[in-house]
Amino acid sequence: MSVTNLSQHLLLFIPNGMELIVTLLIVVLLFGGKKIPELAKGIGKGIREFNEAKDGIKSEIENGMKDKDKIQAPNANTTNNA
Repeated sequence: MSVTNLSQHLLLFIPNGMELIVTLLIVVLLFGGKKIPELAKGIGKGIREFNEAKDGIKSEIENGMKDKDKIQAPNANTTNNA
């Protein structure tokens, strides 16, 4: 399957305007107007926590790589001089 063929198949799953309107109507009917802000707040909080965790892991990995380089750099100088 080529890339263009794959992208054409993926385009079938992107909702168009009418599908989005119907989906929003169903959400309003199921949850009501008062619950939607609470749901959005919860989703936003979850996304924020996910991004904070992702950034924390990224910084830990970067710090670990820097520490590894600091430890290996003095060892490299002593082996070159020997």
